[in-house]
Amino acid sequence: MLMTHKPPYPTFTRRSLLQATALLSAAAILPGELFASLKNGFTHSVASGDPLQQSVTLWTRFVTPNGERDELKVQIAKDKSFRSIVRTESTISTPEANFCVHSRPTGLEPGEWYWYRFISSDGQISDVGRTCTLPSGDIDNFRIGVFSCANATSGWFNAYGHAAARDDLNLLVHLGDYIYESKLTRSDALKELAVSRGIQPQHETVSLADYRLRYQSYRMDPDLQALHRRYPMISMCDDHETVNNSWQHGAKNHGKDEGPWPLRMQSAMQAHDEWMPMRREPYTRYELGNLATLFRIETRTVGRSKQLDIAAWLANQPDKLKAAKEFRDGPLADPSRTLMGSAQEKWLTDGLTNSTLNGTKWQILAQQVIMGTTIMPRDFMAWFKPDAPPTESKKASLEFASQLGELGIPTSMDRWDGYPAARKRVLSASQQANANLVVLSGDSHNAWAYDLENNGKAAGVEFAVQGVSSLGMDKRYFGNPADIERSFMDTNKNIKWCDTSRRGYMVIDITPDKVTNEWIFLHSRHKRSLALLGTHRLTVSRNQNKLASI
Repeated sequence: MLMTHKPPYPTFTRRSLLQATALLSAAAILPGELFASLKNGFTHSVASGDPLQQSVTLWTRFVTPNGERDELKVQIAKDKSFRSIVRTESTISTPEANFCVHSRPTGLEPGEWYWYRFISSDGQISDVGRTCTLPSGDIDNFRIGVFSCANATSGWFNAYGHAAARDDLNLLVHLGDYIYESKLTRSDALKELAVSRGIQPQHETVSLADYRLRYQSYRMDPDLQALHRRYPMISMCDDHETVNNSWQHGAKNHGKDEGPWPLRMQSAMQAHDEWMPMRREPYTRYELGNLATLFRIETRTVGRSKQLDIAAWLANQPDKLKAAKEFRDGPLADPSRTLMGSAQEKWLTDGLTNSTLNGTKWQILAQQVIMGTTIMPRDFMAWFKPDAPPTESKKASLEFASQLGELGIPTSMDRWDGYPAARKRVLSASQQANANLVVLSGDSHNAWAYDLENNGKAAGVEFAVQGVSSLGMDKRYFGNPADIERSFMDTNKNIKWCDTSRRGYMVIDITPDKVTNEWIFLHSRHKRSLALLGTHRLTVSRNQNKLASI
């Protein structure tokens, strides 16, 4: 089947933008009000996700007035008015699942758009959603919206509203931090935003009830609801779906007073499974016809070794330079340390090989944390305004980080930089498979573009998406963003471009000959708006594994 599209990078229709703008205006404080008032019925609209060629997961939430079970009918049609219904399914809303409902119809046609809705036993009808199955065979274009890091107390979800107004995407990919488990008084929180949006609970989420309530309040956001109604989403967990800086057996922010780690993990993942339109598989792959294989991997809790702590390693060491070199050549280089675990690594290696042997043109790795190497620049004083220099302690900390960078020790131990042997294994597997590797990353809240190298040769490219609303480097450094960005690129030759101050999302456009990524920047912190602040595009041609400007 040949799937074609409108011309590359189409503009929005006037009608779609007007409708979306009207929604923003009319619902400025609607989420909080709705959260307080909607007690039963279809409380959170609809969503779809995890599509394959003949199936897709459909989701809604239906709360009965008496709190008991209810059987729902699911209708899938070729048209929005449901004159041409192609499937009718049934599913159950239960209090045990927080009244969240999943249905996965099969026997659908590849690469087709469908409309769907839910009907309760007493005749209530849900919102209508639109979804699409994955294509098969020869296709010449596929376009994906990419998101990450949506802290509801840091800013508005304008990126979701902007993407929901488009009509040129096939799929959404959310790279994690869909919710934040943090207390609502964290340093970057806007109190008035948390109140108007009705975010609950006030404290950090720990129990199953806490995590359910956090999803429940996030999913009241009208921009997020509109996005879910518009497109199917493939999503994954990063750390804030559980706890900040999580790993296989714990998390940096999980305290002993917060109960056993396995119980908290179980609670977080149960709530995630209830509220997201995904099958319960930590990692899997999706075939986009013969155009691309999309690998959704898990780098947080399946097999991640505990993050290293260089500060603890260097504490009380009289010769810190010598100790830092020992850290670099010892624990940091340890080949037994992993982000994915051996089973997932083998699965990915085999998948890359099979994808290229099958003639698939691109191999896309959708995952949580930045893979490219990032070393601390020496000229960090440019990150501060002249009238607001860093404190002596902050200056000393940055100076020390830059000294470590000169030894090849990166800025973050939570990224692939903290697991260099594991990264080398993945990039080596990609090179051995002759893959055209494109890595999609989130987590950092800022926008980055990397050339990925291994053994001195090109191994792929990386597009890292800025946060939907979560603050990035601009939370800590208030100098000219252009100076900050220039210092990173001057120090790190593999960084081909970055933006350290703006929020938004990405659109990755895949064709047989090239993959083009567009970063889209929008207001977030203090303004609810679809106004575009700017864009930036980079591309990679097939068999080049290096980024190029357009």
